[in-house]
Formats: sequence, C-alpha cells, structure tokens
Amino acid sequence: MGRVRTFIGVDVGDEVRKRAVALQGQLAKTGAGVKWADPAGMHVTLVFLGDLDDRDVLAVCKAVVEAAATEPPFALRVSGVGAFPTPRRPKVVWGGVTDGADALGRLHAALEARLLDLKLVAREERAYTPHLTLGRVKGEADGQTLAPELPKLLAWDGGRCVVNEVLVYSSELWRDGPEYAVLGRAALVRPAG
Repeated sequence: MGRVRTFIGVDVGDEVRKRAVALQGQLAKTGAGVKWADPAGMHVTLVFLGDLDDRDVLAVCKAVVEAAATEPPFALRVSGVGAFPTPRRPKVVWGGVTDGADALGRLHAALEARLLDLKLVAREERAYTPHLTLGRVKGEADGQTLAPELPKLLAWDGGRCVVNEVLVYSSELWRDGPEYAVLGRAALVRPAG
C-alpha cells in the first residue's frame, strides 16, 4: 500500500498558459528570486487532498465524476495579479479568476461535500479563492523586490479557456519543482436549463 500526493483541479488551456509565461518573464526582469510555475502543469486547484492512501484514489475519482455531473462546461478567464498573503508581502504570486469563479466555487463545494463524507478532507477554514499560481517567492527580500510591480498588474489579461472537465492529479515533489500526472478525469455534463 502506497501514498499518493493528490489534488483536484482544472486545466487552463494553451492561451492562458502562453500569457502566464509572458508575465512570468516580465516579472523575472525585476531580479526577484521566484520559483516560477512550470507552464505544462498550470491549473486551477479545486481541492488539495495531500497524501492519500492509493486505495482511496478510486473513491476520489468517483466523487469527482459525481460532482462534475452537477455543472455544465463554462468559460474561465484569468485576469489581474495578486499574492498570498498580501501583495505587499508576496509569498505566492497568482493570476485571479474572474469569469468562471462562481462555477469553480460550486464545483469546490460539491467536491468538498463528497470528500468530507468519505473522510478524505477536513473542512477548509478559509474561503475558497480560485487562482492560477504563477510562482513562489524564495525569500523576504525577493518579495520586497517584487511587491512594487504587483499593483501595476491589476488589469493584466491572462486570457480565457473553456473548462470541460475536472482532473484528479498526483503530484510528486522534486528539487526542480512538482511533477503532475493525471490519475482521473470527469466531464462536466449537466445540461443547461
């Protein structure tokens, strides 16, 4: 029996990826030390599960199929740049989600309810905030270098995509960054109306 670091999310598509990479390049010119997200793995997380018993992955995939059946495909737009915990003290730099944020919130709630029933997650105390992680700031001085640039990017247009499915990912942590693999996928199928 093994353990699998697992999360559930949606892919952001090539247009968003291309614009995010351009923005990463622009912000890298500040000289701030940031571990930039690999474009190939860019996604919006719905639920982070952490290390699961590999026997639980099938139950997670089933829960994802059930939750995905509650929402039709939708447009997702990434725009604006922010940071956790705050733009003045950035540790994680992200692109915001505007169009599609409500649908992602509903999917998150549907998934969380099913995963709570399975006792595979604890209820999050923070409100769900859909975002596209662009990079992780390496140190406090790097954050201070980056902070003045973030307010200039509130109107950044990260592009759009259509979300047709929800993905279950595994995440292996390596020195160069995480490596993701798709363990399962579920189509968004609820008919409109």
